[in-house]
Amino acid sequence: METQTKNTTGRILPWLLTIVRILIGWHFLYEGIAKIMASGWSSAPYLAGSKWIFAPVFTAMAGNSSIIAVVDFINIWGMILVGLGLIFGLFSRIASTGGALMLFFYFVAYPPIPGYMFGVPAEGSYLWVNRNLIELLALSVFIFLSPANHFSFDRLI
Repeated sequence: METQTKNTTGRILPWLLTIVRILIGWHFLYEGIAKIMASGWSSAPYLAGSKWIFAPVFTAMAGNSSIIAVVDFINIWGMILVGLGLIFGLFSRIASTGGALMLFFYFVAYPPIPGYMFGVPAEGSYLWVNRNLIELLALSVFIFLSPANHFSFDRLI
């Protein structure tokens, strides 16, 4: 019976990992495209609204139009490239690293810590753990996971 369970797990796990990678990739790709489609989108209000320990840095960035232009470009095209890399499983370790880094900054800007989220628009109620942290940890797994463990173009390389 134990051998049968191992065989079933061995067949299902690559599919589950692939699905998780593709779903996170879709989320990144969709967010990047949505930012392009939203005319006049800027990261400045997001950065200016940060209230945690790095708020002064984010506020200073938001006040500089040259920095915002670079941040917006990196944000939009970073999301699109990370999304495509994860969806196709091409350079998935690099895409996972880039995505995890972006999510780390999003988490640091707006951590779900009591007292720091008051007055900040959110899609739900969180305490310590939010979507950014969960996706960051999932992408961290893909950074260290061999491409042989999930279906991807990286397997072919």
